[in-house]
Amino acid sequence: MKKYQLPAKDSIPFRKPLLAISLISALFLSSTSTAQEPVRIAFMDPLSGIFASVGNSGKTILEFAADYFYNSKGGILGGRMIEIVPLDNKQSPNESQLQFRRAISEGIQIIFQGNSSAVANTLNQTISRHNRRNPGQEVLQINYSAVDPILTEENCSFWHFRFDAHANMKLNILTDYIAADLDIKSIYIIGQDYSFGHVVSETTVKLMNEKRPDIEIVGNEFHPIGQVKDFTPYVTKIVSSGADAVITGNFGADMVSLARSIIDSGLDIPIYTFYAAYDGITATLGESGKNRIRLVHNGVTNPFPTEERKQFNRDFKLAHPNNDVTQPRIVNALQMVVKAMEETQSTDPYDIALALEDMRFTTMSGEEIWMRGEDHQIFQSLSISVHTDEGVEFDADNSGYGLVTEYKVPLEDTMVESSCQMRRPQR
Repeated sequence: MKKYQLPAKDSIPFRKPLLAISLISALFLSSTSTAQEPVRIAFMDPLSGIFASVGNSGKTILEFAADYFYNSKGGILGGRMIEIVPLDNKQSPNESQLQFRRAISEGIQIIFQGNSSAVANTLNQTISRHNRRNPGQEVLQINYSAVDPILTEENCSFWHFRFDAHANMKLNILTDYIAADLDIKSIYIIGQDYSFGHVVSETTVKLMNEKRPDIEIVGNEFHPIGQVKDFTPYVTKIVSSGADAVITGNFGADMVSLARSIIDSGLDIPIYTFYAAYDGITATLGESGKNRIRLVHNGVTNPFPTEERKQFNRDFKLAHPNNDVTQPRIVNALQMVVKAMEETQSTDPYDIALALEDMRFTTMSGEEIWMRGEDHQIFQSLSISVHTDEGVEFDADNSGYGLVTEYKVPLEDTMVESSCQMRRPQR
């Protein structure tokens, strides 16, 4: 996979217009009651049904971050609080369109969404169509977790920003790691039967053929998303295949069920995943998953590199003893969106989008991340961490087990080119 060169800071185009009228208007509004109206941000994800735990976890993190960094300190933009409006899309593209219409009817113009690339693609198309037809009433899509590459490539949109590394970026790192293990001679791929699951399958096969053509793909299977209660028949096939390792993109309830069946089978081979942590998965794996389950993810986990990140986790656990900071990229996304608002003194999606393009931001972990302007894809370090109870300062699911980072790739080595041909709106 060809690497993309990170541009020097001074070479990044400066796209933010200096609009004196907007600044004067913002200053005027700050002295009126209008400025005290909350900045309303929708959180659209599954809050009921089989994937509810994942959605509610994200909602809790976003609400806590809004209060922790801003509302408790007097708000933003001269005293406006941030209000998170939960919208339950039940992880359904059709329900997402209904919830989008609700957001529009309530005047909400920023939507956070992350679970399911199928939903993210539907929302992307819906927002693009709405924005073309309703200039001046645009909506911004903040994608914190949907990783189908198409969202920042063929279907890239000026109104969509992704704050997670896409699947091909993560698989490039993961397959490097696997290729270096000479004991692995065969791999079994299993995943949910939708766009992301297919990307994981196709890209894994392609990259392993390039990096370790001697490794045999002994299984490549899809299952219905959110419908399999018992994965025993699937795991039986994995055992029978004699595979040396498994790769899966499963998340939520499907990852919990797959993990449970793997444990029950006694299968003792490495399992490489995208989402095998938190939300009941870590507790389910327990001792059986120790040193066997690995996760590719953004940034770093244990040990956390800064006191700021540690304190945020401590304070979050005090407020939510039964939850974890499962997705710190949600915090990154909120902080960057607020930074864009403060820089432009505006909550207009167009102004925010311009400010986000090519923004560099230092996270709680002290790492710089960069939102590439040409396709609205975030870049940051990527890591592979192992499920263990050794060296774990912050565990998951109150289980005593957590993730310890054992392999890290810096931002500049995660860069890839994009096929995005973005249509930019004119104002």
